[in-house]
Amino acid sequence: MGFQDKAERLHPLSEEQEQLYHENGYLILKAGCSDDLIDAYNAHIHTIRSADVIEEWAWPRKGKEQADDKDRFSVRLFNPHLRDGFSLQMMKLPIVRGALAQVLGDEACGVQSMYFYKDPGSPGQAAHQDYYYIRNEPNTLTAAWVAMEYTDEENGCLWVIPGSHRLGLLPHGAVTNFKEHEAWTDEVEGIDLAQELPVILDKGDILIFNSLLIHSSTRNRSERWRRSYVCHYIRHDSTIEREDLKRKIALV
Repeated sequence: MGFQDKAERLHPLSEEQEQLYHENGYLILKAGCSDDLIDAYNAHIHTIRSADVIEEWAWPRKGKEQADDKDRFSVRLFNPHLRDGFSLQMMKLPIVRGALAQVLGDEACGVQSMYFYKDPGSPGQAAHQDYYYIRNEPNTLTAAWVAMEYTDEENGCLWVIPGSHRLGLLPHGAVTNFKEHEAWTDEVEGIDLAQELPVILDKGDILIFNSLLIHSSTRNRSERWRRSYVCHYIRHDSTIEREDLKRKIALV
């Protein structure tokens, strides 16, 4: 028996779930990843960053071969799917492929991946819209945020404004709360952030959300980590503006 040229696509979402996604701009896929898969991937990334000599693509900081002990497990791993087979397969999770095809109306392609550590004490990112950073035409950019452990208000979960994706792209300016958020990012303007709601995720849950959804994260005030694997996707017929993200990864 030969390999299939195209794997059968899952249809994990009900009509009600699809409707909720389009109304709210996000949806949680409960237990999208098994505990065993999450544990294996966390251990795999730990092995990469704990090596005596870290491969160049996995360096915490460009041009800095010898990583500081803190940097090894605090600075995000950017685009590991381009060099690491396990990360690539995590980008291609069948449940994500199926859900994206349902909400976008056609097959999606992966364009970016990030493994976040968010160790205790780490700041979050101010409220923003992903489309502000990753322009694409037509705009079909969608994120899949995999919780690599239990995530709540104490260890810096995501906060979202349901339905805010329908406002279109809003102006972004300088970050205002440096105690809570990273200073290098920008912050959405002209919106009442008191509308944000916390997104509590169990280990293995997957949050799918629209690129215009306003979302943020807060400082990790716990003694726990808040690791996550976040991938961005576009529909196969969309085009990315950024040169570093033009490579499209088929999900089959």
